[in-house]
Amino acid sequence: MNRSKTNPNPRPAGADTPVRATWEDRSGRLSDPDRVWLGHHLQVAAAHLGLSGEVRVVSVRDSDMSAAHARYMDDPTTTDVLTFDLRDGGEGPLDTDILVCVDEAERQARERGHEARRELLLYAVHGVMHCTGHDDHDQGDYEKMHEAEDAVLEAIGVGATFHDARGSRPEPGPGAHP
Repeated sequence: MNRSKTNPNPRPAGADTPVRATWEDRSGRLSDPDRVWLGHHLQVAAAHLGLSGEVRVVSVRDSDMSAAHARYMDDPTTTDVLTFDLRDGGEGPLDTDILVCVDEAERQARERGHEARRELLLYAVHGVMHCTGHDDHDQGDYEKMHEAEDAVLEAIGVGATFHDARGSRPEPGPGAHP
């Protein structure tokens, strides 16, 4: 199992960003270059949003995500992302832990025709967006949040991922995103 704890290059050359993003892969499925790409692009996305602080992302498999989803959301099914905003009152620089599910990312990426790392980046950006006040629990907010995510991903050169050339995703299910 790959238990690399941090992005080996947390502040890539040329990235003037006040966010430190680390990416731990507990799934054992991400290559070091993919982790570096993910950490770098998450930092750039956070900088684009004008954020500062720290974001720690852990990628896990379905079994670990199901266990975390059951523990924190009382739902024993797997999900794509769980976000833990650790700031007191949600104010100040980011202090955020995010769990992302590699198995779900691989399923969605295969269905949507893009790389799993791009899907994982979407999940991490989604978690960060929750910390900026975005929510996706009703249909209107769901659409606004995912449009904002795609706008960030387009602005940083990755391209729209939630709504891509293949069209819209399915509507959210109950408890899909904490």
